[in-house]
Amino acid sequence: MSTAQTMKKLVSGVVLDLDGTLLNTDGIVKEILKVFLVKYGKQWDGREALKIVGKTPFESAAVIVEDYGLPCATEEFISEITPMFSDQWCKIKALPGANRLIKHLRCHEVPVALASNSPKANIETKISYHQGWKETFSVIIGGDEVRIGKPSPEIFLEGANKLKIEPSALLVIEDSVPGVAAGKAAGMEVVAVPSLPKQNHLYTSADEVINSLLDLRPEKWGLPPFQDWIEGTLPIEPWHIGGPVIKGFGRGSKVLGIPTANLSTEGYSDLVSEHPSGVYFGWAGLSTRGIYKMAMSIGWNPFFDNKEKTIEPWLLHKFDEDFYGEELRLVIVGYIRPEANFPSLESLVAKIHEDGDIAAKALDLPLYTKYRDDPYLKMS
Repeated sequence: MSTAQTMKKLVSGVVLDLDGTLLNTDGIVKEILKVFLVKYGKQWDGREALKIVGKTPFESAAVIVEDYGLPCATEEFISEITPMFSDQWCKIKALPGANRLIKHLRCHEVPVALASNSPKANIETKISYHQGWKETFSVIIGGDEVRIGKPSPEIFLEGANKLKIEPSALLVIEDSVPGVAAGKAAGMEVVAVPSLPKQNHLYTSADEVINSLLDLRPEKWGLPPFQDWIEGTLPIEPWHIGGPVIKGFGRGSKVLGIPTANLSTEGYSDLVSEHPSGVYFGWAGLSTRGIYKMAMSIGWNPFFDNKEKTIEPWLLHKFDEDFYGEELRLVIVGYIRPEANFPSLESLVAKIHEDGDIAAKALDLPLYTKYRDDPYLKMS
């Protein structure tokens, strides 16, 4: 990896944000607000997502009260909604790559601080549901332990102070614009992992912007590299998705010369939203034909400018005819790369073929071959 060789800057410790960076808090927030706003005859439409990411709980509440014209004070709104959140904290999932990163830092004894705008008691409750997290953080700082939350650098400087490491020797990993601003103001190196799609232009002050934690290359910062990539692929916790093949955009074969089978994401939108956009691979079962190797993209398809996340599996096999309407089942076992923009159709096609070759080769490794026998793929 040539980029990995170009060292950005040596750091000796890491400061992590929690909500949106390690935990998929946004999903829970959305669910709770949907239910809560109905009480006031309002409908959550997600437009506030941009305004509340990375804000302190009080600021987020104020935005919602004002934008929806709720007939209550911010304090009242907080006291009503807080118990609803407390009930849900046990359900917040770790974001893809979070457990891997935390385990990696712990194994290599890298000093780690957790710095979040949430109150410290909430942070401790949230992380208690995730094995091995508490032991990894030698320092935990909540928004209620500083005078002003992010984008003020205070919370990060306090973290540096407690870790006893110079701010310039720390790497911050953040998902929000206020968090990135706080890290830079503290004089730290910052990797942004934007939690909202298509907002990369807002993160220009970060030292690096990555699509998800799966794409973090610690060696760029002088930290121990991950050792789990195998022949250009990263094994992931397998997941399943299936449904009838729909006509889709028809551009797979016509424009790209690559027959992609479009899968309806109906009923799966939550599952799809949990996984970062990018290129994955695994095994595909077609009800009447058998089991095949497949590569697949999840994403917003920047080249065609799709408006929502789609899944496009590409079965690595020459078929004589279309199989629209047939039941297709997938087990996704590994990750290849983040989604990218391509300057031309030729470069996009070349990259897709390269992805296909990587997937086909990797699926011969015993590590991945075993999933060919996944009962989910075998339809009666």
